[in-house]
Amino acid sequence: MTDNEDIPFNRDFPLRPGVAEEARPGVRRILCDNPSPFTFTGTVSYIVGRGKVAIIDPGPDDEAHARAVLDAVRHETVTHILVTHTHRDHSPNTARIKAATGAPVYAEGPHRASRPRFESEKHSPESGADRDFRPDVEVKDGDMIEGSGWALEAVATPGHTANHLAFAWAERKISFVGDHVMGWSTSIVAPPDGSMIDYMASLERLSRRPENLYFSGHGPEILDGPRYVRFLTRHRKAREASILHRLAKGEADIPTMVRAIYIGIDPRLTAAAGYSVLAHLEDLVARGIVATDGDPVIGGSYRLANGE
Repeated sequence: MTDNEDIPFNRDFPLRPGVAEEARPGVRRILCDNPSPFTFTGTVSYIVGRGKVAIIDPGPDDEAHARAVLDAVRHETVTHILVTHTHRDHSPNTARIKAATGAPVYAEGPHRASRPRFESEKHSPESGADRDFRPDVEVKDGDMIEGSGWALEAVATPGHTANHLAFAWAERKISFVGDHVMGWSTSIVAPPDGSMIDYMASLERLSRRPENLYFSGHGPEILDGPRYVRFLTRHRKAREASILHRLAKGEADIPTMVRAIYIGIDPRLTAAAGYSVLAHLEDLVARGIVATDGDPVIGGSYRLANGE
């Protein structure tokens, strides 16, 4: 099976950078001009409401994007700034938007890893952590953030990062899902910042919620969110099965597994694929299915436990 062929990806996203588009009533989106193999066409910032509005994910350290977002809300009042997670393509522009508007910043908290870093690890995940970020208001799962004509529920969705939140607009059956679910690609889960155990639990959680229209941090909206999440879950389980299939042939390191599993991968994504495999292996080691000597790390060698 080639990588990802089981997921109905949608890479049709003609939104031009800097242009505010009304995606749905009460939801505008603006694309930042920061395309890459990890960000697709760029990071999407959202404006919720009219007149008195919230801005979700101000984006990277990019003055032109901050100007475009502020131009879009000219003659309006920004009452809230919400941040889904602290990667450098999502949160650094918060400081510019806050300075211009005075609006308080809502997020789960500062950046943190999903688990303690092992002694042998020196990895910095693909988009990098924004370690300077501090919200004004730390938001917990289930907290309601209310403004003029809108109310968003914070939904804890750790996995891509430990502090990842989605924001659910229950009345509209809309969820702003950040990077946890993307319509154009699977999300990177790179330990120690990310956790496959958490990521899978968060997918399950979203699949049980009533919101069906997802607005993502990158790429187009997802029209049947819970169904799409089930595709993602099946895909991750298939990836786990591929790892176990390779290990059934004998002990292997992560580069060997990446070559066996990710056929035809963009070479720029090889390192990220390795960390995604590591995330699966952490889960498999924790469950006693796979064994390794010492901590499960990127440079380790892995085998089926108990000679299975």
